Amino acid sequence: MPSHLSPGASGALRRFAGWLAWGSVGHPMLDGVDYWEELRESPSQMEICVAVFASVLGLDEQGEPVIEKHAERRAAAWLYRYRTGELPPGEPDIEPSECQLH
Repeated sequence: MPSHLSPGASGALRRFAGWLAWGSVGHPMLDGVDYWEELRESPSQMEICVAVFASVLGLDEQGEPVIEKHAERRAAAWLYRYRTGELPPGEPDIEPSECQLH
């Protein structure tokens, strides 16, 4: 296992941070769900959102991401539930392990 994030893993985290900041995570799942102002006022919730992405993001033997879109979708589902109180239709429940802060 590499001792540093691979370029792919680093890029996945950078992209996710950009989408989060621009309010476009999980497009189109979160269309019409304004989450940015809420997260800006509650950094601990933003931290959990990033934790969901990072804990779901799978890496191969070289440390390259293999399920980046799935990780984004799970983070978007968490945001959806955080803002609306329910999961998007057809989305499985968020597992406690997905929200762990390491």
